[in-house]
Amino acid sequence: MPPIPAPHSASPSDSPGTATVALVGAEFGWGSSGKLSAVLSALRDRSTPPLRFVGMASGLGRPLLAEHAVDGWYDLPDDPGRAAASVGEFVRSQGVRAAVVVLDGAAATALLAAGVPTVFVDSLPFLWSEGDRASLPLDATVYCAQKSVELPPECRSVLADARGLRWVEAVIARPRASEPERGARRRVDRPYRRALISLGGLRAPNLLAPEHYPRLVVPAALEALAAHGVEEVHIAGNLPGGLAGGLVDSCAAPPRTTAGPLGHGAFLERLDACDVLLTSPGLTTLLEAGGLGVPTVCLPPQNLSQIFNGRYHSQALGARLRVLWPKEVLVEDDVLALRSKGEDHALERIYGAIGSAVQGGGRQEVGRALRDGVLDALRRSAGVGAWDALTTAVGTRGSAQVADALLEVLAASGPPS
Repeated sequence: MPPIPAPHSASPSDSPGTATVALVGAEFGWGSSGKLSAVLSALRDRSTPPLRFVGMASGLGRPLLAEHAVDGWYDLPDDPGRAAASVGEFVRSQGVRAAVVVLDGAAATALLAAGVPTVFVDSLPFLWSEGDRASLPLDATVYCAQKSVELPPECRSVLADARGLRWVEAVIARPRASEPERGARRRVDRPYRRALISLGGLRAPNLLAPEHYPRLVVPAALEALAAHGVEEVHIAGNLPGGLAGGLVDSCAAPPRTTAGPLGHGAFLERLDACDVLLTSPGLTTLLEAGGLGVPTVCLPPQNLSQIFNGRYHSQALGARLRVLWPKEVLVEDDVLALRSKGEDHALERIYGAIGSAVQGGGRQEVGRALRDGVLDALRRSAGVGAWDALTTAVGTRGSAQVADALLEVLAASGPPS
């Protein structure tokens, strides 16, 4: 399990008295790494004991954490049967004293088995049912469940068994200005001229064709933005390489349309500068946009959690700000009915429906329906007076609360050798 070279590297013995903390984010989208970035920023902003950070797995999200001092990234073997031994070796060789893990239940379980006190961050507690119980590290030292607008009854009995359950507010980077200033500072009558399209979740482990969702959604979103008078668009997210350019050329896009991934800090800067955000409804992105008071339209969901996220967003803001799949493609309630068997069953239905829409004969009709849906949502957004309702409902202090949990765990484990 060789380390991937980092800008700087140090062994545990190089820094006497320094506590080494392992970082892990789920290999699903960029939300996990955004949360790790926010926690690291919170630790940097407070007086802490000397800390050294090393990363494990999290290959997808490493670029988003490039601005932070992580001493090295370590891969895990592809064979799950060898993972436990590799995690044990990682812990011993790096002198790991504690860990922060976002949504990767298997990694958290392996670190706990290796004797590492672990703070687990669950930003999707509303998602789980009995079918997901085995995949959750309910014995985590501290189980930080992020507050949500609603908590469906099927997840309550699962979370009740989390030994170190602690409810935290939204784990996001805090805006420079206060939430009231951000939420009210954007003029609701200002026309949209600059837009940001954000797509995440396209590298989920069981998603075999990540190009399907953007092929359907990106041209529709671009044409709707152009029809709405938007002149400048940037497409951000983990799109398959080379795909974005072809999608831009295939449609009547706004005159200044660019594409490319953004680090977490650069994404927040671009988000703060835009007039409107169109996003696949990842929760971290929705909460960050709310903290900045950015008008936001939810594109169709591409996984199970995004169905909930889009609904919560529209509910909190009191307006229909999300675009639905045509019923010929996907009926959300049919997907939600599969949750009792576990998340994977619902994801299989969603991925299959999107793939069929791309490969079937009605692709153009689906594209037109999505374009019209985006345009309708953009028009309805003009009636929203303040855009921070969802973020305000769950709070914004989660990154600091997770950082405090980590420091408590480190204090309880005693000084480093």
